[in-house]
Amino acid sequence: MSVSKADVIEYLKGITVLELSELIKELEETFGVSAAAPVAVAAAGAAAGEAAAPVEEQTEFAVILTSAGASKIPVFKEVRTITGLGLKEAKEAVDNPPMTVKEGVSKDEANKIKAQLEAVGAVVEIK
Repeated sequence: MSVSKADVIEYLKGITVLELSELIKELEETFGVSAAAPVAVAAAGAAAGEAAAPVEEQTEFAVILTSAGASKIPVFKEVRTITGLGLKEAKEAVDNPPMTVKEGVSKDEANKIKAQLEAVGAVVEIK
């Protein structure tokens, strides 16, 4: 019996963020790969005085919750509003920072989400 992409996506929709994180770690270990974004390395020729290629401006950002602060309940509610997670998943995510709230968003949207979370006492960073 083969599993289609649609089956995998449906399965992933039904698991918690914590379970997804564990699955990613297991896949990385099994296949010897990393899900981390690659880091650009400067060419050795640029150090020798050659003109370096222009650096592209970052257009997509990730909003990361680093701490829920003193009062977690308002943070749970805000994370649920922003992400669409269920209560259990949002609670698990907020209880186990750091947590990527949203990724691949514009700078304006990232700043808006950061402001929403900081307004309820969370500590947030944008990468």
